[in-house]
Amino acid sequence: MQVKFDDATIRNLEPAKQTDYVCMAKGEPGFGIRVLQTGTMTFFYQYKVDGQRRTMTLCNYVTASKKGGEKSLKDARELYHSELVKVKALRRWSSDAVDPVAEKKRQQVKRIAEEAARSQADTVAELCKEYIERHAMKFKRSWKEDERILNKEIVPAWGKRKAADIVKRDVLRALESIIDRGSPGQANNSFQVIRKMFNFAVERDILPFSPCNGLKLPAPKKTRDRVFTEQEIKAFWNNLLTCAMSNELRFALKLILITAQRPGEVIGMHTNEINGNWWTISADRAKNGKTHRVPLSGLAVEIIQQAIEHVRTIREIPTDVEYSGYIFPCPHLKKTESITRHALAVAVGRNLEWPVIDDKGKPVIGTDGNQTMNNRFSIDHFTPHDLRRTAATFMAQSGEMDEVIDAVLNHAKQGVIKVYNQYRYDKEKQMALEKWERKLLSIVTESQKKDNVVNIHVGKRKAA
Repeated sequence: MQVKFDDATIRNLEPAKQTDYVCMAKGEPGFGIRVLQTGTMTFFYQYKVDGQRRTMTLCNYVTASKKGGEKSLKDARELYHSELVKVKALRRWSSDAVDPVAEKKRQQVKRIAEEAARSQADTVAELCKEYIERHAMKFKRSWKEDERILNKEIVPAWGKRKAADIVKRDVLRALESIIDRGSPGQANNSFQVIRKMFNFAVERDILPFSPCNGLKLPAPKKTRDRVFTEQEIKAFWNNLLTCAMSNELRFALKLILITAQRPGEVIGMHTNEINGNWWTISADRAKNGKTHRVPLSGLAVEIIQQAIEHVRTIREIPTDVEYSGYIFPCPHLKKTESITRHALAVAVGRNLEWPVIDDKGKPVIGTDGNQTMNNRFSIDHFTPHDLRRTAATFMAQSGEMDEVIDAVLNHAKQGVIKVYNQYRYDKEKQMALEKWERKLLSIVTESQKKDNVVNIHVGKRKAA
């Protein structure tokens, strides 16, 4: 049936009771409308290519319901003429001719393939897991810190999203939110981990490019120079007992100050690393990848023994059973790993700004409208690493050579000296740390009889 297409004619078309039917437009070859029994009317374009009939659906005709996707006769006619031009070009064998139906099918196949590929694409959570397992755990001693950062800052926000959907703006917003909560250092650390993870994804052809390209550190990188005064050392040492933290963390913080070793290396101390008055940090734990022998002063040995006894007590280990394990184990009794280095920084930060609560358990609000905070250490802000710097500075003040201090700190030698000087300075390290212990004890006890105090803890020992 052919009729002249106008709005009045189209509106008056009524569905048949038992079948669908088609009306073709007079004077507009191939332009038609299909009327379904349900009342839906659909415009289409019908044409032939190479003797084969093709039918292309254009759109539904707008009805009183005005559902989404429906169009007027005018809109349908514009679509028809657009496709008509393509078919005429196809029949002229034009170089840019496209078969509309074939192109539509090709696009549908392409879309289905893309959707299938997308359904198989890695989510951010999956990418984080693969990065940790296939890269960080193999090549980074600090992989646990990478894992902690990703699980805290990235997975909760992006975990379910496809990694390919993350754009530069997403990265910027994530980093800015960390800065806004007052943690610029954490923002820098997070950016370095995120950038490394996306570079890993590009290297493995998981992603075509990294959303971190062109981005810089989100916050200025500060070189820390915090060193405790003698008064601050005494306040730190004596106030540790009243600070809100576990005994394991108290012992670990003291050992950082006594031994001048890195917080991560101290908190990961294991009984297998202790041999008499020497502590050996294996190459896979040392930051520079070099095995490091640390002489333990009498005070260090005493604190390690106290830490082990504390572990025995809380884990109910019989006195006749020798303890073997981490000196500072995770407080969860079912876990076997050590406390994380991050726990030290968190504990210190909380006690530097501890919220004050009144007798009724409500926060005390100051005149500025903010909650009142109490500094339980009674000293200026510091980080656990500042304890290591303080110990090194006091050793320098006492006259120790830079070479000896570097050996205590396990700093990598620079230049040709690292090739030609293989001396480990064990004897000098031992003497320097014993001298530092005497100074430390004099500070925290205010005793002027340093040598007498130290002799209680320290005897003369030969370097191994």
